[in-house]
Amino acid sequence: MFIDKARVYIRAGNGGNGAVTFHREKYVANGGPDGGDGGRGGSVYFQVDQNLNTLEKFSYRKKYAASNGENGAARRCSGKSGEDLIIKVPRGTLVRDADTGRLIADCSTDEPILIAKGGKGGAGNQHFATSTRQIPRFAKPGEQGESLVLNLELKLLADVGLVGFPNVGKSTLISVVSAAKPAIANYHFTTITPVLGVVKVDRDTSFVMADIPGLIEGAADGVGLGHDFLRHVDRCRLIVHVVDVSGSEGRDPRMDFEIINRELYNFNAQLAERPQIVVANKCDLATEEQIAEFKDYIEGQGYPFFEISAATTQNIRPLVNEIANQLKDLPPIIEYEAEPAPVVLDNKNDRRFEIVRGPDAVFYVDAPFMEQVMNGVNMDDYESLQYFQRVLRESGIIDKLEQMGIEEGDTVDIFGFQFEFVY
Repeated sequence: MFIDKARVYIRAGNGGNGAVTFHREKYVANGGPDGGDGGRGGSVYFQVDQNLNTLEKFSYRKKYAASNGENGAARRCSGKSGEDLIIKVPRGTLVRDADTGRLIADCSTDEPILIAKGGKGGAGNQHFATSTRQIPRFAKPGEQGESLVLNLELKLLADVGLVGFPNVGKSTLISVVSAAKPAIANYHFTTITPVLGVVKVDRDTSFVMADIPGLIEGAADGVGLGHDFLRHVDRCRLIVHVVDVSGSEGRDPRMDFEIINRELYNFNAQLAERPQIVVANKCDLATEEQIAEFKDYIEGQGYPFFEISAATTQNIRPLVNEIANQLKDLPPIIEYEAEPAPVVLDNKNDRRFEIVRGPDAVFYVDAPFMEQVMNGVNMDDYESLQYFQRVLRESGIIDKLEQMGIEEGDTVDIFGFQFEFVY
């Protein structure tokens, strides 16, 4: 089954928590803090697998998660880092953020591409000992790994794209110039999935050709199969436009040519500017007058023209040589540039908050940056509690509460943790 679109959820691993421990050893009194750091969470990478040519596997599994980092331990032992997760995808897969549509990566090279970064491990209490704070009973929690919902879209990487109406001989052509074996029959839409074939020109030269099925009038608007497969023409360096010059289907070759070019333009205006070779197929069934008339029209438009018979392999070799010659001077296959992520302030600087007084007279504080702070605060430890109060003051939360008329003894709620306000 050929599937070229999928949606998946990925999550990088969370960092392990720092440890709160103290040195314990025989004959050593009052051992100092020795809590180790948490391990880094595993990251999620995408990597090209040459053996894959469809996104079918993502139809059966839609959630992927890297492992979390382990927590720190006593004796300054750091937790083990989480194992990275490498997800294999076919070459040419575009990875987009499902929420924003931002292009995160174009998986067209062999290098693994970082998609979601694992969270940092939290610092153990060994790092918080000072001359005045000799017994720190708190540590930092690990940071959460990134999580994303992704839209995957496969755009085949081919040097040459075969386009044309159904039953004009595209499948026959690719079968005689390469080892590809598409279904071939005398009815429309015999080929219902794109077919790739490697065309050998000589010992040192070859190129990849793709048979793009399902193009008819209205394809760019979703008619037929074209809406699903026009995207695979996007990357092609050269378009080979196959036309049934004999008119065996009862259509006018000139009109066929114009309709397909119009659909390519409607789908992507840049495709209309892509180099194109026009191939008049089924010449063995056409009259000399039909061929001459169509040739004059095509060459008048400025396109190279070849008359062939794919079924009898007539003039196939000159066509292959011309394609190879044109490819020498064309730029490489298009690779899309990843779009930069939106600028997000570091949590230390992004201290936006909102305070609402509920009908129960409780002051509810919505401050996303406080979630990480509270995860690392030990409310039973005086020094840790002082740190919590200092953050409230420095962030402006206490000033805002005072502006809203809070009085001593009133209740404040932050992420479900409630406490009485005191001056």
